[in-house]
Amino acid sequence: MSKGPEPGAAGAIEDLERLLANLEAIDPDALREEEFAETQLMLDQLVGKTIKRATIEPKRIVVETTDGNRYFFYGFIGESDGPGP
Repeated sequence: MSKGPEPGAAGAIEDLERLLANLEAIDPDALREEEFAETQLMLDQLVGKTIKRATIEPKRIVVETTDGNRYFFYGFIGESDGPGP
């Protein structure tokens, strides 16, 4: 039988509130730009390699090369309202 919150629960709630406050400050366009840069870096690494297989999973695209490397592409689908990179 529980008589109240678990010990330390107040600290966990405060931590969660702090994290949620930080989420409000995230700029979606900045995230898209960062994702674009990460994707471009991975694509540059694929130059000269042969793709063996590409699969689409629920939250990522997986590209496997014949040398056994796998590249994972996560991303924001959609467009920003502002100019792109």
